[in-house]
Amino acid sequence: MATTADVNIGSFIRYNGDICQIMEWQHRTPGNLRAFYQGKMRNLRNGKLAENRFRSGETVELLRVEIHELQYLYREGDNLVCMDQETFDQKYVPAALFGDAIRFMKEEMIVQVGFESDTPIFARPPKVVELEVTYTENVVKGDTSNKVMKAATLAGGAEVSVPSFVEIGTIVRVDTETGEYMDRVKK
Repeated sequence: MATTADVNIGSFIRYNGDICQIMEWQHRTPGNLRAFYQGKMRNLRNGKLAENRFRSGETVELLRVEIHELQYLYREGDNLVCMDQETFDQKYVPAALFGDAIRFMKEEMIVQVGFESDTPIFARPPKVVELEVTYTENVVKGDTSNKVMKAATLAGGAEVSVPSFVEIGTIVRVDTETGEYMDRVKK
């Protein structure tokens, strides 16, 4: 078992039965009290932030997590089949690990997947994706008084708000974390 002195920012620990990633880690010695570590961590199961104080020298379960960049091949049931680009091994990653960002994913994308002893525990799609607009309404001519946004359906079925000048067939960049339109891709 590791102690609190072995934990760093970015480390993975098991806390209350869940896997958490350390976001902030500070050693504090307040006045004449005992020293402690103040930690802010993100729960990988639900994405929530939690804070806790750990006594100096307290034992924690430090996890060894390997992060691999895999190529998304296709969807099979509730899993995504991803391939390691160096060994060509195919791994099944639960689609639920990607959360809402799954709607922006397309085949042959490179994704990051974290494994703890061959079990996927978290997955991240690319931060920005480029997708084609498959459907959008025509905008009323002359309605350009301010930033006019309209709904658009992208390849893969995701819906985002885009500016009025975006037409069907335009390729746009979308932030996968927020699901917002960023800009259009120049050809």
